[in-house]
Amino acid sequence: MMPLQPPAGRPFDPPDELARLRGECPVSPMTYPDGHEGWLVTSHELVRAVLADRRFSHRADLVHTPMPGAGARAPLRPAPPGAFLAMDPPEHTRYRHLLTGEFTVRRMRRLSGSIEAVVADHLDAMQAKGPPADLVADFAQPIPGVVICELLGVPDDERERFRHHMPIFASTRAGAEDKAAAYAAATASIADLIAAKRAHPTDDLLSGLVTGGELNDEELVTIAFLLMGGGFDTTANMLALGAWTLMRNPGSVEKLRREPGPAVEELLRYLSIVPATARAALQDVELGGELIREGQTVTVSIPAANRDPAHFPDPDRLDLGRSTAGHVAFGHGIHQCLGQQLARVEMTAGLPALFARLPGLRPAVPDEQVPLRTDMMIYGLHALPVTWEANTLTP
Repeated sequence: MMPLQPPAGRPFDPPDELARLRGECPVSPMTYPDGHEGWLVTSHELVRAVLADRRFSHRADLVHTPMPGAGARAPLRPAPPGAFLAMDPPEHTRYRHLLTGEFTVRRMRRLSGSIEAVVADHLDAMQAKGPPADLVADFAQPIPGVVICELLGVPDDERERFRHHMPIFASTRAGAEDKAAAYAAATASIADLIAAKRAHPTDDLLSGLVTGGELNDEELVTIAFLLMGGGFDTTANMLALGAWTLMRNPGSVEKLRREPGPAVEELLRYLSIVPATARAALQDVELGGELIREGQTVTVSIPAANRDPAHFPDPDRLDLGRSTAGHVAFGHGIHQCLGQQLARVEMTAGLPALFARLPGLRPAVPDEQVPLRTDMMIYGLHALPVTWEANTLTP
C-alpha cells in the first residue's frame, strides 16, 4: 500500500517513504487495495512522462484505484456517459472540447471582480462576528462553493444541499451505501436543475451546455456533478491549508501581498493536496528501467514529484519567490485540471484579502489540535480555529 498522507506532527510534508523511494527506486512495485500488483512512480521526470504518454490510459474500466475506502475493491466498470475524467480520446476529447472554452485564463480573470466580492462578503461576516472563527467553515469552504454555484447557475436555495452531499464522495471512511445515497440525492437535484435550465435558460455555464444541444441529460448530469465536486472541494482545501502554511512562515504574507501569482504557485507545489493519480498501461512500456506490463496500473505521486530535488532545489522549503515551472499540482497532459485557472483566481483573490482584513491572523489552537483530512481523497483540513486582532478594523 502506498503512504498517502503526511506523517503525524508534520502536516505539510509528504511521507518520508516517498522521498526514499524517489531516491532509491523511482518506479517501484505497489500492491493496490484490491490486491492488484502494479507500480508507484515518484520522480518528477517520470511522473510527467507517464501523464503525457498516450500508452497509459485513464479509463475507469482499466485503472485500479490506489485510494483506500469504499469502492477500492469494487469491480472495474466503464465510466458513465459524461465522466470525461475517466475516459481516453476520442470520448475525452469530445467532452473536454465542450468545456475548455468556459475555463480559459481570460474568462476566469474576468470573474476576478465577482470572486473578490464573494471574498469580501465572507470577510465582512467574520469581522462582524469577531474571533475566534473556523477558517474552514467561515471562509475556505463557502467561497469556492458560492463561486462554482454561480458559475453553473445553481439557485441559492439549492446550494446548501450540494455542500452537504459533496464531501461524502471524497471520504475514505464513508461506506458504499452512504456514497450511493449521496450520489442519488445530488444527481436528482442536478437533473431537476437541468430541467429548469431547459425550460428557462439563464446566463450561466450549465444553461449554455443545456441549450448547446450536444449533450443528453445523462451526460449533463454527470458533467455538472463533476464540476461541482471539483469546485467545492479542492480549492477549499488549498485556501485553508495555504492560509495555515502562511501563518507558520514569518515573512511569507508580505511576499504574498507583493507577488500573489508566484506565491500561489509555490503553495500549490509545496502542499500538493492531491496525493496521487493513476493510469493503466495499454501495452508493455519500459519506464525508468522497469518493464510495465500491459494491463498494470501505474500510480504517480504528485507530492513526491513536486518535492523532487532534481527539479526543485531545496524542495522541502517554502520559497514564495522560487520558479515553480513544471509543477504537477494540477496534473499534466490531456487530463490536466480543467478548473486550474479558476482555482488560481480564487486563491489570488482570497489569501491576500484574508491577511489584509484580519490583522494578526493566527491559529487559535496548538498545531496538534488541528484536525487533518487524512481520511479523505483530497488532503486538507476539517477545521482551522483562528483568531486575530479584533480591535483593528481594516477596510
